[in-house]
Amino acid sequence: MLESCKYIDGVVIFDETTPYNLIKRLKPDIIVKGGDYKPEQVVGSELAKVKIFNYIDGYSTTKILEMK
Repeated sequence: MLESCKYIDGVVIFDETTPYNLIKRLKPDIIVKGGDYKPEQVVGSELAKVKIFNYIDGYSTTKILEMK
């Protein structure tokens, strides 16, 4: 579902507790998180620009996938 969004270059599933090593290896320009995060809470925030999208109550990726 996420990969079908035209502004997403790729989606990677990881097996570690956090994606820190993956972020370090991939060197993304931007890390995007939902509005329930603060930039300083985002793993890898020192490695890439962090963009926080506003949280909209009742909307989430999980809920979108459950509807499908």
